Amino acid sequence: MSRPRIPARFMLSALALALALPALAPTGTPVAAAAPHAVRSANGMVVVSEALASQAGAAVLEDGGTAADAAVAVALALAVTYPQAGNLGGGGFALLRDEDGQHFALDFRETAPMGLTAEAFLDDSGKPRPGLSLQTGLGVGVPGSVDGLAEIHRRWGKLPWKRLVEPAIRLAADGFPVYPVLASDLEDKKEHLGRTEATREVFFVRDRPLREGEILRQPDLAATLRRIAEHGRDGFYAGRTARALARAVRDAGGVLTRKDLAAYRSVLRTPLSGRYRGYEVVSFPPPSSGGVLLLQMLAMLEPYELSDGFGASRSVHLMTEIQRRAYADRAEWLGDPDHTDVPLAGLLSPDYIAERGRSIRLDAATSSEQIRPGVPQPDNHDTLHISIADAQGRVVALTTTLNTNFGSGIVAAGTGVLLNNELDDFSLAPGVPNVYGLVGGEANAVRPGKRPLSSMTPTIVEYPERRERPYLVLGSPGGGRIINSVFQVVVNMIDHRMPLQSAVNAPRTHHQWLPDILFHEPRGLPADVIRALEKLGHRLQERDEVGNVNAIATDEQGSWLGAADPRRGGVAVGQP
Repeated sequence: MSRPRIPARFMLSALALALALPALAPTGTPVAAAAPHAVRSANGMVVVSEALASQAGAAVLEDGGTAADAAVAVALALAVTYPQAGNLGGGGFALLRDEDGQHFALDFRETAPMGLTAEAFLDDSGKPRPGLSLQTGLGVGVPGSVDGLAEIHRRWGKLPWKRLVEPAIRLAADGFPVYPVLASDLEDKKEHLGRTEATREVFFVRDRPLREGEILRQPDLAATLRRIAEHGRDGFYAGRTARALARAVRDAGGVLTRKDLAAYRSVLRTPLSGRYRGYEVVSFPPPSSGGVLLLQMLAMLEPYELSDGFGASRSVHLMTEIQRRAYADRAEWLGDPDHTDVPLAGLLSPDYIAERGRSIRLDAATSSEQIRPGVPQPDNHDTLHISIADAQGRVVALTTTLNTNFGSGIVAAGTGVLLNNELDDFSLAPGVPNVYGLVGGEANAVRPGKRPLSSMTPTIVEYPERRERPYLVLGSPGGGRIINSVFQVVVNMIDHRMPLQSAVNAPRTHHQWLPDILFHEPRGLPADVIRALEKLGHRLQERDEVGNVNAIATDEQGSWLGAADPRRGGVAVGQP
């Protein structure tokens, strides 16, 4: 049976397309670059949102380290150089591919302290009390990053642990000039960061945040990193650091204890995989919602040919309707699989996905009020993404977060560690949106020891016929926008055959069921496309950014291509 064809209408203007889709770089081996061209290397590749951390990862590859070694060094360096999201006091997910082409999913997401109950966030009427989950110790989950990075090194690393921590120690002790993005974010969050003395001591000069070009030195963080270098995970989860972390959370109104820290362990999970136009798409399972929704959306899209091209109104409409239905399922069914029954097989079954897709109309938008979560059969900004590849075909797609920019804004005195506000990702009350506007229900309710649902979507795409190196490695920050960012870059690569950097740079849209709004980046949709979408019944609204994808692909010669997203000034570094 042939696929339904979407009629061609309202293409992007030639000027808009030229601006959105710069040409691929000529061949060669540049050491580093940002947009508009992808970096090419036959050996290894590091793509991340900050230059000093990228250099730390590239140096590890040069020293003979694996992609996993480089990912650990980059993540630790980002805890110093990108405090908005890089962290010791947060958590994340890592999707890995080894030299044999096997995939692994390591979950080091934060957990709710054992002394926490859902009622702690609610007032007498059962409604969440404003600010508790974002600005106080109650919002702080048990951090997982250090344990997760130590586990990545133990399972897949090669170089000594101390070698991987050393760049972060040096950057924290010696300091570095505040770069424009960090300066802007510090100014934007100055009230949030200025609430506690320990945080002001790190990021402020007298009564103002550090400015561009001024040196950010973090001696307390350097000392914490030295303890981690010497004692591994115990340098964080026990002893002096653990005492200081628990005290800081308690003083800020939270319930995290030293026992919670000592008991934390990352979890090795089975990756999710599916097929899209012959390619194998491998992504992260719950407690991430990203892999489930990505596979659902690609499967719903596959019956259609996108022959009208990138940015046509009907293509945007179709992808929006698919996003709307997938996010409705997210709100109802997804949560921590260790604490709730997640009907994975039902949500990803071809019959269920076909049934969800049958309600899509190509001639009109469906109001989100009319879209309810489906009934699958039971089973029998901010964040950072790192994409790294080495010469042996090993790759790491690692996404890590404090939740919002700078997390809770609370630095644990004497440690330099910024603490997360990740517990806002729980559904604090049915139907009440979190800071990203995402709603949920019982599956993502607060429970002691439970991991909140996430949108992080580290993803690996394999060629239709497995090769030594994968086709694509990617992920993104952006809260609820992460999944749609990854979805669109995959579609740009496979359906629209864009070069990697063009696929990353191209304008993106976002719909998450509720609120019933189609968000689009400024100048991302021509006026005639906007008018056509409004005529179909969509409500449109501009927003500054939809994601910040850092991606690696391979070219026809099997070399790595690295593309950093220009939206936040990322850097791709190729190993010579």
